[in-house]
Amino acid sequence: MIDNLSILKQKIDFALKQNIPFVSYRKPFFDEITFITQKNPKLNYLENYSQKGFVFAPFDTSAKTILFPLDQCENSTFRIQHSEFSIQNSEFNNQYLDKEKHLKLVKKGIDFIKKTTVKKIVLSRKETFEQPNFNAIQTFLKLLQNYKNAFVYIWYHPEIGLWLGATPETLVQIKNNNFKTMSLAGTQEYINTLAVTWQEKEIQEQKYVTDYIVNELTNLKIDCKSDNATTIKAGNLLHLCSDISGRISSKQTSGLIIKALHPTPAVCGLPKEDAKQFILENENYKREFYTGFLGELNFEESRKSNRKNIENQAYKLHQKTSNLFVNLRCMQVNKSEINLYIGGGITAESNPEKEYIETVIKSKTIKKCL
Repeated sequence: MIDNLSILKQKIDFALKQNIPFVSYRKPFFDEITFITQKNPKLNYLENYSQKGFVFAPFDTSAKTILFPLDQCENSTFRIQHSEFSIQNSEFNNQYLDKEKHLKLVKKGIDFIKKTTVKKIVLSRKETFEQPNFNAIQTFLKLLQNYKNAFVYIWYHPEIGLWLGATPETLVQIKNNNFKTMSLAGTQEYINTLAVTWQEKEIQEQKYVTDYIVNELTNLKIDCKSDNATTIKAGNLLHLCSDISGRISSKQTSGLIIKALHPTPAVCGLPKEDAKQFILENENYKREFYTGFLGELNFEESRKSNRKNIENQAYKLHQKTSNLFVNLRCMQVNKSEINLYIGGGITAESNPEKEYIETVIKSKTIKKCL
């Protein structure tokens, strides 16, 4: 029997040592792990949303999106059962030394919201620390083990660097003319039950996100429907989530939806441009690919048809699919230095101390996998 896990580890190790651009990932609730390598070291950028490949987009929409073009890549798939992962999680000091800096930022955001028409701003912080014995492969495997319902990935390009993450948030999934997205907001720590009480602040925050997405899609003349908010678990956290789905007409493109959604109010705020400007002017660090998006763009998926050809064999129909995820719960690795990114939604009702504690809780998602 071939040990798929060993082969996957060997491929990742080889790509890192040889400075080969690659990405390996598992979609939520899947057992299949995809491994894609680019055949050359070129840094390719997305030119339009009709291209095919794996995309890695920054938060700032004025910056370029990186593309691993499918016609320049090799890919393989490994089927690995969740039970095959048996790695001990790490104990990590969860103390953050710049607490006052983040409290000051949150207070400034609350004051800005109260003085303007802005309803919500998502404010974040970057936590940098040394990890001399960092092992990228082991960290990736720990993320796979701990977050089965997340999009888990390890991504590398020699000109950009190494990123890893386990994100619970879908930006959009498109299959032919059908699409699905989600409205995700509100956070509390998971303590053995999904039966929790949400405060009005979290309920309103999540409703802002839902209303924004529905309004943006409606403005594009795209029919959609949203489900009621439910509590979902993502690692050690709980969130409020509403599924939003619909259908695109033949004249509409996936690019319209992606541009309308990114960055979502769940990672930016409302109104989007005002919130984004406040973030760029006040966070005092560059988010880069944190709260951007990544995933499969215009991949082809085969399925059988009921129609029969002359040899009485079922046709295989190829349908175009895109699976894009918001880059949350992620880290950037520079040699032995790790940049960890965490944030939260701020409204007029926010409490700075509670908002800070939320970022500490979120940081555990990644820290226990280091």
